[in-house]
Amino acid sequence: MVEEVAPLKDEVQTAVPHAWRGTLGAIVDSLIRGDSRIGQGIENADPVSEDVSNQCRETVANYGSATLIRLPEATWSTSVAMWQGDHWECLVDLWTAEEGRSDLVLDVAVSEDHETAFRFRPYLVYVQ
Repeated sequence: MVEEVAPLKDEVQTAVPHAWRGTLGAIVDSLIRGDSRIGQGIENADPVSEDVSNQCRETVANYGSATLIRLPEATWSTSVAMWQGDHWECLVDLWTAEEGRSDLVLDVAVSEDHETAFRFRPYLVYVQ
């Protein structure tokens, strides 16, 4: 049985908390669909601007002939979260049809929200 990962407020890198995985997966799905604003329409997520969304898509396009795929369960064994004093920074490994886990990561800030528990702000996709 897999032990539940909870958000920790210490400056130690941890696995991505289970409670966040569905929302992070939905944000990646938004990127895969090519939404004009990544994260738009996802509950508890602040969509990024069209310019930043375009930069993210451009990073994926420049990575090579890679087709992003939905996050498999294996994503969570390598993706990480770390408390930064007022939010967590999550680095979510992205997967492609051609190579499986790629060198592409999605950077998302997660903060506490007293109404919804957590708020997600995608930032960038980049090559790690």
